[in-house]
Amino acid sequence: MENGRKWKFQGNEGLTTASSISIRGVLNMLMDNLNQDDPRVVIPLGHGDPSAFPSFRTPSVAEDGVVRALRSGQFNCYSSTVGILPARRAVAEYLSRDLPYKLSPDDIFMTTGCTQAIEVVLTVLAQPGANILLPRPGYPFYDARASHSGLEVRYFDLLPEKGWEVDLKAVEDIADENTVAMVIINPGNPCGNVFSYSHLKQVAETARKVGIMVIADEVYGHQVFGSTPFTPMGLFGSIVPVLTVGSISKRWIVPGWRLGWLVTNDPEGIFKETGIVESIKGYLNISSDPPTFIQAGVPHILSRTDDEFFSRIICVLREAADICDAKLKEIPCINCRNKPEGSMFVMAKLDLSLLDGIKNDIDFCLRLAKEESVIVLPGVAVGLKDWLRITFAVEPTSLEDGLSRVKAFCKRHAKH
Repeated sequence: MENGRKWKFQGNEGLTTASSISIRGVLNMLMDNLNQDDPRVVIPLGHGDPSAFPSFRTPSVAEDGVVRALRSGQFNCYSSTVGILPARRAVAEYLSRDLPYKLSPDDIFMTTGCTQAIEVVLTVLAQPGANILLPRPGYPFYDARASHSGLEVRYFDLLPEKGWEVDLKAVEDIADENTVAMVIINPGNPCGNVFSYSHLKQVAETARKVGIMVIADEVYGHQVFGSTPFTPMGLFGSIVPVLTVGSISKRWIVPGWRLGWLVTNDPEGIFKETGIVESIKGYLNISSDPPTFIQAGVPHILSRTDDEFFSRIICVLREAADICDAKLKEIPCINCRNKPEGSMFVMAKLDLSLLDGIKNDIDFCLRLAKEESVIVLPGVAVGLKDWLRITFAVEPTSLEDGLSRVKAFCKRHAKH
């Protein structure tokens, strides 16, 4: 109120609430709780961005591809709304290596990171009264974006006692005539699991049975280091139509480049029949595009990166997962039920009965940040109260230091 005038606008409270429960919102809260007088370096075990660490250095061939595209002077223009043809063709060829059918450039839509691909899918599906099935635990951007788009969210559990497999009976039980899709994340964020071929086939058959599509989040595709190989959900596109979202962010360690894709794995043509393809194009016509020169670097990046780079990253992740598993076993109040086999994360259960004065997982993480300068994500941020999501994609020496501090913290707060 100024001079008696009442303004007619105000901030959207829904966006403020969504931000506060997002991973970034929670991590910012933890960072604000750090003890600024602690001389020790902060150990970031809460966010999946290893690009700052030497062991995860981006390959020079990827940088060269972008630099060459930029210096050519040919890609300072606007992009096509669906992405430039060389990039779409390159992504189609790259993903087709693992499929029994060939993708075409028309199956590929370039997006501003995997985040925009998710945004596109959920907006396209947001018909009045529709609902979507999300995994619990899961990636909370799906929850926030679905709610923002007016999609009702229903949850099916991932079962820790079965290596975080999907509770397929729950999927059938909660689906109804208004259910449009289910989301799976493979390799798993936040669980670090990798779904087997046979389990993914069961997922496809269950989705077909209830008449819904599968949204396959494969942003961590091929980042596996356990006994289970990566299987793309698109292999089962003839059973159920699959929308795959992915990016170069994680496998090439370039999350800040914001280059992703949305893919229609649909050899039966169901997405065209139901208008999904045209709706995707319609959304992209009114949204922003990824930078044209980064798109132009994609053919060079996808075709020229050698296997040695990928093998080195996998070795670092395997070593880090081993360290994480071993160190957590030394801490009585933290139970890591499943050793991670993929992605960059692991979920661990907090036993609060062994701790004195710690109320819940958020309280644990706030105090840990203040007392030890270690950032760990509380499980409630990804759908599991009194669990922790720990990121192990940091330098191995930093990981050991960080988990040693967690151990010291737990010992200091242990009940006697």
